[in-house]
Amino acid sequence: MVGGPDVDDKPGFLDRQRAARPWLDHLVRSGTRYQENKGDYYAAGLTYFTVLAIVPVIMVAFSIAGFILAGRPEMLEQISDAITENIPGELGGTVQGIIDSAIDSRGAVGVIGLITASYAGLGWMANLRDALTAMWDHPREKGNFLVVKLKDGGALIGLGLAMVVSLGLSAVSSGPVMQWIVELLNIENLVGVGVLLRIAALLIAVAATSAVFTWVIARLPREPVTFRSAILGGVIAGIGFEILKQAGSIYLESVLQGPAGVAFGPILGILVFGNITARLVLFCTAFAASTKANMALAHVPAPDSAIITPRVQVNEGTGMRGGIALVGAGVLGGALLGSRVRNRRSRG
Repeated sequence: MVGGPDVDDKPGFLDRQRAARPWLDHLVRSGTRYQENKGDYYAAGLTYFTVLAIVPVIMVAFSIAGFILAGRPEMLEQISDAITENIPGELGGTVQGIIDSAIDSRGAVGVIGLITASYAGLGWMANLRDALTAMWDHPREKGNFLVVKLKDGGALIGLGLAMVVSLGLSAVSSGPVMQWIVELLNIENLVGVGVLLRIAALLIAVAATSAVFTWVIARLPREPVTFRSAILGGVIAGIGFEILKQAGSIYLESVLQGPAGVAFGPILGILVFGNITARLVLFCTAFAASTKANMALAHVPAPDSAIITPRVQVNEGTGMRGGIALVGAGVLGGALLGSRVRNRRSRG
């Protein structure tokens, strides 16, 4: 019908659902930001650098821990057990083997091992910070090479300390401390105390992991943001990571049972677990950056400078052809005017 409403102007199904459900609109904005800022590309790069960095970094870290905690083997064992418990499936056993080798050969790591671990760790940290910065859509300036590497080194140390605290809380929640609390409260014979302990351990683990991810999302980008703006993304990442550990153990067991898993089991486990974890962290960062409050404070790049180009047009005159045309028009006009005058005289 002419003059009727245009059907194409009506919002689609997804647009109507987004308008009615703010949480869905937030998810769509997050996914769009993740894809536009090449989240999968950065996750693939992080996975590659994780494979390169994980062995030397773990070797050096636990070699140092072996020296520091040489007189406290029970504490060292609790920390290593907490790490393997947070890594699903047979991959945890592989990491445990690396840890045991690092502790046994801590005197042989030396300066070369420290340099190798530092190089690999700095490369991994630089890519992680660039990826997080891209999800926040912040400007990425190169800066001084030495200053950037020093900042990356400080961020790597900070992340290591945050992970130590998180693993310490996980070890406490599942170790003799919980048993001591149970005995102190005299509730060891209470029905369902085992279930309550497992729930408490899970909540403590989620809280510790969420705190680490919140610190990563807020402080590791090249332009840090407030913790308040990253809390929601950090909590979602912490919950998602705990679910990932449970689901990952089942998935990795099925992957490692195949022909490729037999030959390349440990490396496949690191690749799969590392890539999914990287995608989770980057998507949660995009989720945090896509809240309306953070989008209102987002960096808006300055518009490009205007370029004024003067246009000069030179009039070179009528030329020969133009002159001939003007003369011809004048002759024709004069002839017509003279004919008109003669006609008037003859009538008069």
